[in-house]
Amino acid sequence: MTEYNQKIIGMDVWQINVPVVSKRSHGIGDIEGGFEVVLLRLRSEAGLEGWGEAACWSVFTGSPEASFYALDRYIRPLVIGKTIADRQSIMLAARYAIAHASEAKSALETALLDMEGQIAEKPVWALFGDKSADKIPLSVSIADPDFNKDIGLLERIHDDGVRMVKLKTGFAGHDFDLMRCEAIRKSFPDIALRIDFNQGLQPDEGLARTLDLAVFEPDFIEQPVRAHEYDLMAEISRKCPVLLLADESIFGPEDMQRAEREKIAGGVSIKVMKSGGLTRAREVALMASKAGWQCYGGDMHETGLGHLSGVHLMAATPEIALGCEFYHAKYYVREDILSDIFPIKNGYVEIPDNPGLGIKPDLEKIENLTIRKSAMAR
Repeated sequence: MTEYNQKIIGMDVWQINVPVVSKRSHGIGDIEGGFEVVLLRLRSEAGLEGWGEAACWSVFTGSPEASFYALDRYIRPLVIGKTIADRQSIMLAARYAIAHASEAKSALETALLDMEGQIAEKPVWALFGDKSADKIPLSVSIADPDFNKDIGLLERIHDDGVRMVKLKTGFAGHDFDLMRCEAIRKSFPDIALRIDFNQGLQPDEGLARTLDLAVFEPDFIEQPVRAHEYDLMAEISRKCPVLLLADESIFGPEDMQRAEREKIAGGVSIKVMKSGGLTRAREVALMASKAGWQCYGGDMHETGLGHLSGVHLMAATPEIALGCEFYHAKYYVREDILSDIFPIKNGYVEIPDNPGLGIKPDLEKIENLTIRKSAMAR
């Protein structure tokens, strides 16, 4: 038996609540008090462990309850008794065993890749190819409805070397958005500004309000209207003088194919969670780049474990060149679940070179945050 042919004999699933430091508002909803994620641990017969995270949001990708039961009930039988070498066939079976559940499938592939990397004594990114860089520029999102509190965050991240922010807009009126854009441009002229509506604009106001904020010359404006408004997205993209990014409109390669055909944007936010895993997220990025689109490394409401999946994706995918937003572990959660600090330094995320994901979660921290857990083998 080779190490890759060892069987997977254990599968543990946690649903946890992660406390946060402030309220955050988005065009499609708020986060306050904490956010919930689902964690997965696979265990092999030789004692190897692989970890993954399903970061969910009910108004966007799906609920944590759905991810928990997708893994526990529908995906577990596809995994127990299989070998680590069966990663691709496991993922194919999972794709058709349950519809949607992209976050659960992302957690599954990440955990399998984590084990595979440990066996190969390589970081996960090296399983896909060469490393494109040693570090990734970090963007921090500004989303507190109390802008005075966000001024404090802006001062903190500026002192830390962060030079990109993404302003969440479309949740509290157009005048509020204009005021914040003006304030950031005036007080932090050396910070690159990005804008994200998170689908917050109504169809009859989408174009006009997008053009109003384009006057501030942001690097891009992201998803101003609802995900299904492809025709309107295409119109805004044609008329907007700055790059329009699609997020909620594009989950996987199938959406990317349609989005390219209908020319709804000129860029896309790539997220492991909405794509259904690193492999499919890379496929989206490669398709986008081939079409001449630009790519950004987005995230959900994640712990450092979820961030690591995105970091390894970007390390192996130079097509994702607009930076990343893997900031929650340092700037948003009260305490991250990783055993070591998520690697942010001088405004950049440093790419791990250790085998697998490179950093393990802290089991005691996880247990303290647990809402429900399942460790049954089926």
